[in-house]
Amino acid sequence: MDFRKFLAGERQFEVLFTPTPTTSLDGVAATKASLLLNVLDNVKNRLVEYTRADGKWIQRTVNAPAFGTLEVHSVDAIASDDYFLTVTDFLNPTTMYLAHSGSDERSALKSLPGFFDARPYTVKQFQATSRDGTQVPYFVVMNKEAKLNGKNPTVLYGYGGFEVSMKPFYSGTTGEAWLKQGGVYVLANIRGGGEFGPRWHQAALKENRQKAFDDFIAVAQDLIKRKVSSPRHLGIMGGSNGGLLVGAALTQRPDLFNAVVCQVPLLDMQRYSKLLAGASWMGEYGNPDDPKQWAYISKYSPYQNVFQDKHYPRVLFTTSTRDDRVHPGHARKMVAKMQAQGHDVLYWENTEGGHAGAANNDQQAQMWALTYTFLLQQLK
Repeated sequence: MDFRKFLAGERQFEVLFTPTPTTSLDGVAATKASLLLNVLDNVKNRLVEYTRADGKWIQRTVNAPAFGTLEVHSVDAIASDDYFLTVTDFLNPTTMYLAHSGSDERSALKSLPGFFDARPYTVKQFQATSRDGTQVPYFVVMNKEAKLNGKNPTVLYGYGGFEVSMKPFYSGTTGEAWLKQGGVYVLANIRGGGEFGPRWHQAALKENRQKAFDDFIAVAQDLIKRKVSSPRHLGIMGGSNGGLLVGAALTQRPDLFNAVVCQVPLLDMQRYSKLLAGASWMGEYGNPDDPKQWAYISKYSPYQNVFQDKHYPRVLFTTSTRDDRVHPGHARKMVAKMQAQGHDVLYWENTEGGHAGAANNDQQAQMWALTYTFLLQQLK
């Protein structure tokens, strides 16, 4: 609305964007003559341009990559209609373009280096149906020539917490160490994240946390149904809250997987609130000291739900002695319990690195080399 009218007390706004069940607003930028709305639509960014003419707003969708993560920043909102558009996707490194409102033409200014040949691969998006009927989207990055015969070594990654959106990203490590070796990479957009705005996050809070795990399991089942992979060749990976996710999937549906990578994880949910930053997460998981809340937390807490008489896929636990966010005691205790029960587990604790698990590039390289070697040995 007109700013002067607003100061005078008027409140007749024109609505330019309204969220829907599958869209949320990811950012806004202004140029001299336009507004640029960065919309997250079914976990894919799209850019919408609004210009004012004859007393009305005119809408135009900017032609941008379909499977990319977009960021937009104005050059000079007062004096220029130029803006910076940054694009990142699974197969192309982050590239910054100079663009101009009113036009789809743009010039590449700078790009991060590419670390693998992306030409053999393709990106697809599918949906899985969760236990309660909710449609859960996920991305699949795979070789164009891969056969849907259930034999592709596949790693499924997820997070599902704290309103964090799992959007397309570029990783030279994933490309070189996994895709190039014949692997399929899958990114799940389960509830608990922010892909569809606050409602997607709130749907998996506290007593509803199991819905995030149900979504992840549903994606695994959908991959098997589509014959992208099979339990023999399917692995899962997650860190921090994602470590809790794969820990829950491990204990609830061990029959679906042949490898688990559990990184800097939360696992003992009875004591998480007493360790390091854990008390600050009770709004997410609930308070285990409250008997009513522990009643639902106890049903999924991985440490309390691993048993000697069950067969589990092989697990690689990784953590850091210096993790100042999630205590390494979670991983240590889980490994000790599973070893005592006779299960096949591997454990790597880096003495440095904080919550990232590694303090420098050398340690990162070692950690990911261990991780992808383990996955290839288990799933190929």
